[in-house]
Amino acid sequence: MAPAHSGIAWKVILILIPIITLAMLIWLRNLEVSALRQRTVSSYGTVPSFQLTNQNGQAFGSGQLAGKIWIADFVYTTCPGPCPMISSRMSELQKPLEKTDVHLVSFSVDPEKDTPAVLRDYAAKLQAEPGRWDFLTGSKSTIYKLSHDGFKLAISDGSDEQGLPVHSTRMILVDRRGQIRGYYDATEPDAITKLAADTHHLLREQPK
Repeated sequence: MAPAHSGIAWKVILILIPIITLAMLIWLRNLEVSALRQRTVSSYGTVPSFQLTNQNGQAFGSGQLAGKIWIADFVYTTCPGPCPMISSRMSELQKPLEKTDVHLVSFSVDPEKDTPAVLRDYAAKLQAEPGRWDFLTGSKSTIYKLSHDGFKLAISDGSDEQGLPVHSTRMILVDRRGQIRGYYDATEPDAITKLAADTHHLLREQPK
C-alpha cells in the first residue's frame, strides 16, 4: 500500500505547488502596492497660474483646476517619437481613477498646428472622458514658459535641430493646492503603478 500512498502524495504536492506559488505572488504584489501607497509624496514647488484653450475651444486654466488633484503631460499630435506612448499611458489612468475627481491635462508643445479641432480628434482617438481630460493649446510662449519655469521640464521648439519640438516624457502629479508632488517617466514600465499609487495617497491626504 505504501507505493499507492506515495503516488497520491506526489499528486497532491504537484497540485499544491502552483496554488502556493500563485498565492505567494499575489501576497508579494499586495505588499508592493501597500508599500507604494504608504511612501511619502514629496513637493517640488507650485504651478504658476495659466490660461489656455481646450479641445472644445473653451478657456481653460488654473481656475478650472483650483482645488483639484491633476496629472499633466506635454505632447503634440504629430509627434513621431514618444507622444503616442505617453498619451496611451495617460489614457490607462482613466480606469483606476474613474471614481475620483482627479483631472488629466495634456499641453500641446506644437500649439500652432494643434488647434482645438485637431486636439478634439486626438482626444476622441484616446477615448478621453469628456470633462475629465483636457487637451490644451494657445500661446506657444505661455506653454513653453509653463513647461520650463513652472514644471521645471526641459523643452525646445527644435528650431536648431530637425524642426521637431523636443520635450520631457515625464508625467506630473499636482495636488489640490497647486503643488507639484511627483514626476513619472512614461517610458518606465512601472510609471503608471507608481503614479496611480501616489495619486490615491493624495486623495486620502487631501479629500474633497
